[in-house]
Amino acid sequence: MYIDLIKTAFIAVDVQTDFCPGGALAVPGGDEVVPLVNNLAAHFPISVATQDWHPLGHISFASSHPGKKPYDADESSGRSLTLWPDHCVQGSAGASFHPQFNEAPYRLVLRKGFRPNLDSYSAFFENDGATPTGLEGFLRGLGIHSVVLAGLAFDYCVYFSALDALSLDFKVIIAHDATRSVDHPAGNAEHVRSYLSNRGVLISAAEEILGHE
Repeated sequence: MYIDLIKTAFIAVDVQTDFCPGGALAVPGGDEVVPLVNNLAAHFPISVATQDWHPLGHISFASSHPGKKPYDADESSGRSLTLWPDHCVQGSAGASFHPQFNEAPYRLVLRKGFRPNLDSYSAFFENDGATPTGLEGFLRGLGIHSVVLAGLAFDYCVYFSALDALSLDFKVIIAHDATRSVDHPAGNAEHVRSYLSNRGVLISAAEEILGHE
């Protein structure tokens, strides 16, 4: 696979303690992506890391909705919202990057989900689909045309980042072995993978992505 490094950015999505084993919203095998993510970031001149950064009482927390429990759906805001355990609370240990995550290669750390009443899966837009995070402008200013995505979780934040990147006319590649899935509901991860492939997202192993060297 040939990748023009000058026009491609690597985006590490939410490689945070709370999404790894032992964390508040642990993704199975989440910590296993860290070495691959570190290796990928080291090969790209432009690397960006995203970080969930929720205030206490965030709308996505089940604890903010009386009578609800994690993984329930809530539609009180007029749109369907998956409710989660409290996670990645601003300034908490769980919101920190995984201890083995190497922050040195990253030109930008983008914090998302910090608005109390609006969740944010994607690296590009909040969940209203309209409020930008600023990442598109940052990448456009650097002449970036393609993005390589990795991190947590494949079927949520990586997935929505990929869809938004496509909608903004970026070429999108996912390093699938450098992601892990929540897979809720069961089978969601495979559905997401098929949908992304059908939309034109390239899904490859990290080694194949770096095979241009």
